[in-house]
Amino acid sequence: MQRDPRAYLSDILEAAAAIQEATNTIDEALKLISQRDPQLFAAIPEGRQIIDFRNLLTHEYLNVNVQVVWGAIQTDLPVLINHCRQLFSQLDGGDT
Repeated sequence: MQRDPRAYLSDILEAAAAIQEATNTIDEALKLISQRDPQLFAAIPEGRQIIDFRNLLTHEYLNVNVQVVWGAIQTDLPVLINHCRQLFSQLDGGDT
């Protein structure tokens, strides 16, 4: 039996909502790190850009290029994840 196309649309909407929530969480976490541990924040090279990007998404959404957002998700998010994993390792006493 073939899946109803509405189910695919629902999948897209759910994923988009999750991405939106994730950008809010990442933004808030980076803001708190920048305030509470500036040295740690400085170790996340893309931190300031991410905060600025989320502000653009929130406050100037009419000027947002969807292709740029998708590119950030595909390219920049894995870089952020890698930096955070490395920082966790360093904070836990692991090797760099």
